[in-house]
Amino acid sequence: MLSINRSFIAVALECPICDVVQMPMSQSFLQRFRPPSDSESQLLGLVLRGSGTTQPELARRSGLSQQTVSRLVNDLVSRGALGLGERRSNGKRGQPSFEIAIAPGYAFSLGLALMTDAMSILLMDFAGNVVDYAYFDMPVMSRKAVFAKIAEAKEQFFSARPEARERLVGIGIGISGYCLDGKARFNPPPALDEWAMVPLDTLFSEALGLPAWVENDGNAAAIGESLLGAGRTYSDFVYMFVAAGIGGGVIANHHLMRGTHGNGGEIGLILPWRLYQLPTLETLLQSLRRHGVDLEGISAMLANFDPEWPGVDEWIEKSRDPLSLIASSISALLDPEAIVLGGRLPKSLAEKMIPAIELFDDARRHEPRPLPKLVLSQTSVDACAIGAAMLPLEAKFFSSML
Repeated sequence: MLSINRSFIAVALECPICDVVQMPMSQSFLQRFRPPSDSESQLLGLVLRGSGTTQPELARRSGLSQQTVSRLVNDLVSRGALGLGERRSNGKRGQPSFEIAIAPGYAFSLGLALMTDAMSILLMDFAGNVVDYAYFDMPVMSRKAVFAKIAEAKEQFFSARPEARERLVGIGIGISGYCLDGKARFNPPPALDEWAMVPLDTLFSEALGLPAWVENDGNAAAIGESLLGAGRTYSDFVYMFVAAGIGGGVIANHHLMRGTHGNGGEIGLILPWRLYQLPTLETLLQSLRRHGVDLEGISAMLANFDPEWPGVDEWIEKSRDPLSLIASSISALLDPEAIVLGGRLPKSLAEKMIPAIELFDDARRHEPRPLPKLVLSQTSVDACAIGAAMLPLEAKFFSSML
């Protein structure tokens, strides 16, 4: 199993990036917080994913004895991590079992998506619900500007949900670019120069006074999809992350495959770039502008997207071959159950793209090989920010799941 290996960073009172004094986070929750055992993490993950909602179901899916599950569930309920709902009959004789659910208010996390032209940040509760969300167009992605917007969003979030301030366990960051050390140093696009080649977990932890975790945007989105989206149906899938660039993440048996250097899932590198137009939102924007659609940038395009704009169908036609090559390579190499199309794609655009993607097959005899399903992302709001918000929760509570 490959799990995300992230260590907590010590809280610093001085912020060398922002030149302001930062207040440390409230320690009361973390001081009384008892980390779950491996078996407890397993049960929490099953309940979160919706694949175990009663004690008999949890025992069957976890392989633990009914007695052990009962003890663990009762302990997690007493600590406030799980809640009991209505009794549910299984159609057999005997006492109906209580439905078990994640207690949303037990803990919270922040998820940040750093894009080339914008940033989004959200507050997530323990059940994976997006409690609050903020999106900022960012003409300049400087450290000073980003940290100022994070501070603004945090105050907005905590004013509406004051209990989250004390129960905040950390922040996860998703960023475009290649990982350099298998940990937290990335080589992002030029628009993110101030975030390049430095340990981002340390940078964010010192600036915000929070434990911080960092992941490539495609991997982050795949994590969110695994826990809160298509992963509830498919245990093996590849997430195709389409934004200003194209990347992705690989989920095998619910586990993220990060690779030796943290760059697993970089599916855009499959393409010989001199031969194909890259199927990205940047090339879509260029196509629309050539057809007379006046758009300032990618954020403006997404905010007002119309699938009937002139230039959309031409872009899809030019994207057909490169997307088919990527999807067919994924199918041949990994044989997943599904390929999930997501990232910053508008749903209406993704729905038009899927029928254009061909999975190459020789159709031998009357029963060709099984092929993965092409499906839309099932997460909402912002795939990268959702996955990023899952990083602290995964590390602290659901570490056995990824």
